[in-house]
Amino acid sequence: MSDSNIVSTIESPSERWLAKARAHLDTLTKPLGSLGRLEDFAAQMVSIRQQEFAEPLRKAVYIFAADHGVTAEGVSAYPSEVTRQMVLNFLAHGAAINVLAKLHGVEMNVVDVGVDADFNRIGGLLHRKVRRGTRNMMHEPAMSSDELTEALGVGLDLADDSKTKGHNLVAVGEMGIGNTTAASAITTLLTGKPVEFTTGKGTGLNTEALQHKRRIIEAVLQKYFGEAKGDTLPDPVDVLRIVGGLEIAAMTGFILGAARHGVAVVVDGFISTAAAAIACAFAPQVRGYLFAGHQSEEPGHKALLDYLEMRPILALNMRLGEGTGAVLAMPILESAMCLYNQMATFESARVSEARD
Repeated sequence: MSDSNIVSTIESPSERWLAKARAHLDTLTKPLGSLGRLEDFAAQMVSIRQQEFAEPLRKAVYIFAADHGVTAEGVSAYPSEVTRQMVLNFLAHGAAINVLAKLHGVEMNVVDVGVDADFNRIGGLLHRKVRRGTRNMMHEPAMSSDELTEALGVGLDLADDSKTKGHNLVAVGEMGIGNTTAASAITTLLTGKPVEFTTGKGTGLNTEALQHKRRIIEAVLQKYFGEAKGDTLPDPVDVLRIVGGLEIAAMTGFILGAARHGVAVVVDGFISTAAAAIACAFAPQVRGYLFAGHQSEEPGHKALLDYLEMRPILALNMRLGEGTGAVLAMPILESAMCLYNQMATFESARVSEARD
């Protein structure tokens, strides 16, 4: 992937359509601003979709799965084989994301970009494996440059496929034991916040194990980035290659690709927001295409949301991943668009407007 080529093809959402949307919202039969953030969501969606604002939403969620070599350092409460087991659970329609995607009419796509297992071409899975998990970042960079390029390319290609399918609202989610360690390292490097602030319990570590996880991340960052971490924004390519994950890289590529196609993206929790932050480091104009589905219980997630200046749509004390928070937020965005498209105006309803 040529970073400059991708970035040059991404245009910011339309300011002209944003202004038109704001003006239209003010003509609807309601007090000015009375729909609160729903008006913000509608206006942002119109700025992204432009003349296609009235077309129905066609929703999809892409769940990227991969393993992490750093789990060998004891940073997770669960063994790495849970990644494979949960992918099989997705395919058997037994996970939380399956229930929510079915309920809300969201097409579900599960992508193996780096699970440490052989799925034997099992049906229903998008087979895009780059390698069987990243390397242990404690001892060597998580990926080679070629592997990173390939993982980013997986996401870009799937964004192309999504556009071809006609999706115009997509969610990104993930599955990967050990990926909160990668996300915490990314968050520290991008935001400059200390490891103690960006690193939480993940899948449920006790206090002693959490301290061990933080020590591992600190050692990794010291090894590769030294005292410079947090002082200047590091190269996002280096961040992904050294401390990222294959699923995080693929999500980054997917977000870049979706923005290139003018498609709105709902990011899920801590891990997918780390990918979104990297995508914005590549191309700041991506930010206008993003919605934060929810705020995770992981402490680093708030740091990332603040860094991106994003307010979450929901706050439900969730920390599951899988794209669950993003899919739950989709009906809110859909409601905002329905209000925008279907409410009467003061003129059409012959309702008196407020006095000056």
